[in-house]
Amino acid sequence: MPLVTTGQVSAIGLVAALSISASVVDSSPFSTNGALVVANAGEAHQERVYRQLMKWGMSLVVVAPLITWLALVLPVAG
Repeated sequence: MPLVTTGQVSAIGLVAALSISASVVDSSPFSTNGALVVANAGEAHQERVYRQLMKWGMSLVVVAPLITWLALVLPVAG
């Protein structure tokens, strides 16, 4: 928050980056949407679907904040 209060980072960019980062992981198997996808997969495919959603969700946890920060916050701060 010190960056926002000093004007070094746009509040809109910061909120947008946080919002995008928080919502992209909705496809993990621990979210409602991800759990519904796993539950509706055929019984023979549930384990594979679970693992793929887990990999997808974990990659988004790492990649999405970095991309949104670079795209939405850094250009305004610079």
